[in-house]
Order: sequence, then structure tokens, then C-alpha cells
Amino acid sequence: MVCSSCQTDAPAKPDPRWRRVLWIALAINLAMFAGEIFAGIASGSRSLQADALDFLGDTANYAISLGVAGLALRWRSRAALLKGGTILAFGLYVLVTTLVAAFGSRVPQGETMGVVGIMALVANGAVALMLFRYRTGDANMRSVWICSRNDAIGNLAVVAAAAGVLGTGTQWPDLAVAAIMATLGLSGGLQIVLQARRELTSEEVKSASADPATLSNVVAE
Repeated sequence: MVCSSCQTDAPAKPDPRWRRVLWIALAINLAMFAGEIFAGIASGSRSLQADALDFLGDTANYAISLGVAGLALRWRSRAALLKGGTILAFGLYVLVTTLVAAFGSRVPQGETMGVVGIMALVANGAVALMLFRYRTGDANMRSVWICSRNDAIGNLAVVAAAAGVLGTGTQWPDLAVAAIMATLGLSGGLQIVLQARRELTSEEVKSASADPATLSNVVAE
């Protein structure tokens, strides 16, 4: 059986198409962050603000991915670890702010949530389609795909929350979506961290193979 996750110590050759897609994704996410954070604050929507921060985080993630493209696997895996940790932190942030907002009574503007949510869905859907072919790559590539996939799912939830806010006249649909987005962030971040750690462990075992004593210590860990 061919191993689909076999590692190599040689630097991967930069894929011009991969870099081009990342630059496009970076520009889209940066523009959406600027527009959505303004709309989220103006409308009082926690889910829009959370989604805007997610766009900002993705912009940083794409920038990191561009920086490590073409480097050895261990560096790409370390970058993935950083990104996974960032996503986990984002999920925790959303959970905390959602709990705080639950004690308030401000009802967000459902119309603004709906319009901006649809715009964000179109943007993330386009990015996810561009990145679809790279979903089975190394931890670094896979992390970018997971981010985009989760973002598109989150946008659908924001649109549904907008309908819920308009239908009920309460903030609870907005808060529920914020909680869902936090769960997606925690789940995606954990997947990225686990795969990156597996890749780093494999690299450590390979580099230590010439030293039996070192190899036994790595395996024991």
C-alpha cells in the first residue's frame, strides 16, 4: 500500500499555483475582515465580530503559509503547529465573549447580519474551492483547507442566525452561532496540531536513526 502521508527531509518545491491561490485568499480575507468587523460592531452582532476575527486570523495564516512554502517539512509542520494553536485560541476567545454577551440584552441587526453573512459566504466559498485540491497535503496545506472549510460552514450559520434574530427578535440565535463557530475552531485547531505533531515526531525519528540512543529517547516520548 502506498503511504499517502510519507515524509521527506528535502524541501518541497514551491507550487506556483499554490502560492497564487494563497495570495488571492490573503487579499480576500483581509478585505472581508475590514468590512465585517465594522458591520459587526455597528450591528451589535457577536457572530459577525467572531467571523471578522476569523478572517483576520486566516489572513495571518495565509501569510505564514506563504513564508514557509518550499521549506523542509519540519518547518512547515512547525508553522502548522503555530496556526493550530492560533485557531484553538480563537475558539476559546469566542466562547468567553459569547458567555459575557449572554448577560446582556442588545438585539443585533438581523438585516445587516444577513447581507454581510451572504457576502462572507461567497468569499469563503470561492477560497475553499480554490484550495480544495490541496486538502490532502501536509499539515500546513491541510490547515489552510480546514480553515477555509470551517469558515464557509460558519458563514452559513451566520445567515441562519440572521433569520433567527429577525424571526424571534432576540439575540439568542446570534449567540448560538458564535458558540458553534467556537466549536469549529477548537475542532479544526486540534486536528491541525495533532497532524503537525505526528509529522514532527516522524522527522525526529528519521533524523535520530543514526544514533540508537537518541532514537530510543524519541520513540519513548
